[in-house]
Amino acid sequence: MGCLWRKTLSFFLVFVHIYLHGASSQEAAPAGPRKPFFERLRRLEEQFRRFQEVTLTHLQSIASNYNVSYNVDIRFRSLAEESQAVAQAVNRSQAAVQEELAQLRAWVRKAWRRGRKVDTRLRALDLALGERSQQQARERKEHKAQRDALQDSLAHLEGLVRSQGARLAALEGRLPVAHHGTATLGPALAPAPTQPEQLGPSSLKLQRDRQELQAASEHRGPQQDSSAPLQGMREPPAPGSRRALSGAATALRGPPQQAQAPQGPGDTCGVGPALVFPNASTENVVFLRPSFVAALRALSFCSWVRTASGHLGTLLSYATEDNDNKLVLHGRDSMLPGSIHFVIGDPAFRELPLQPLLDGQWHHVCVIWTSTQGRYWLHVDRRLVATGSRFREGYEIPPGGSLVLGQEQDSVGGGFDSSEAFVGSMAGLGIWDRALVPGEVANLATGKEFPTGAILTLANAASGGEFVQRTSCTCPECCP
Repeated sequence: MGCLWRKTLSFFLVFVHIYLHGASSQEAAPAGPRKPFFERLRRLEEQFRRFQEVTLTHLQSIASNYNVSYNVDIRFRSLAEESQAVAQAVNRSQAAVQEELAQLRAWVRKAWRRGRKVDTRLRALDLALGERSQQQARERKEHKAQRDALQDSLAHLEGLVRSQGARLAALEGRLPVAHHGTATLGPALAPAPTQPEQLGPSSLKLQRDRQELQAASEHRGPQQDSSAPLQGMREPPAPGSRRALSGAATALRGPPQQAQAPQGPGDTCGVGPALVFPNASTENVVFLRPSFVAALRALSFCSWVRTASGHLGTLLSYATEDNDNKLVLHGRDSMLPGSIHFVIGDPAFRELPLQPLLDGQWHHVCVIWTSTQGRYWLHVDRRLVATGSRFREGYEIPPGGSLVLGQEQDSVGGGFDSSEAFVGSMAGLGIWDRALVPGEVANLATGKEFPTGAILTLANAASGGEFVQRTSCTCPECCP
């Protein structure tokens, strides 16, 4: 703009110089020819004014264009700032969305993993129920065959007894006829003393069948009685043979056996410290450190347990990087109330009955497993309440995982769920890398002797929550 003004000023000075030079020339010239000069001068003035107006118009347009460009620049800067703010907001929202998506993916993976575990457990349970139903069908067939054989033996024995009764009646009828000749014949015809009658082959077969039934009932456990289905299936014997049958049945049954009474917690002391889990918070967890330092091909878990809720939570959970359910004892997913899932290498599990634990009293529990033939046993208060085989036969529990009490792990050392938490108390806990024998279980339950070779006890417990209480008590009934 300054350059334009300088050009205009220079042009104006040149024009003034020409104008002054023409005016001086007009004064020296005669008056006649001045008129055309003034006409030209007016035209020049008019042209100058028009030029000035045009110049002013151009200058105003330049000034307005400068203002517009300045406003446009300001607008561009404001738009750039707004776009930067929008980009920052978009980045923040994108980060929040990514975080929510990550949480959603983690939740979906967890739900998928739990669904897969539930599906595999349902399949395993279906398979176990199928095998159990087949086994029960085979047992029913065997029991029916044994009952039929026993019934045939009893019928044959009854026929023998009836024939013996008929013979005795015939002999009793002959005695009055020969009574008159006994005095003359003397002591030679006196009746000889009665010898005990020996059991025939049918009686021996009956005894063998009954012994087989008793052995089968002992293998099935104390809850089944093989002699119960036989009641009400015998036909009443003849009047003359009732005494003989009752004597034979008494001889076959043998002396009655007295059941051993369970040991109560009040008779056991010296169990060591106790852990109290007051509520179902996910903060109430106890870590056993170190966990398994070597691979396990056998395991025994024993502890005094008292539940404070109406369901069984998670007693034990062992998780590794490749499987968060390598070893679990929990009761949330059990089909029956009071039962617990014994998991080794998910999805394989067995359902164990622990209904006595729901009474809120102290009970001694021992879960034993060995990879040899996959045998397992469950002892409650010294009594064997469940056993089986072919459960993880030849399997090996790997070392180096995370072992916790009171919570079920969905990841190594975490992923707890309050619905799977244990609420209650544990005392006298011990874990062995071998299968305890029944004598050791009995000594442990009665407080006589703690089996040697325990790899973990409550001395290895490290509390991970602020509400889990560790108390020292002499007897379980004194523990909170």
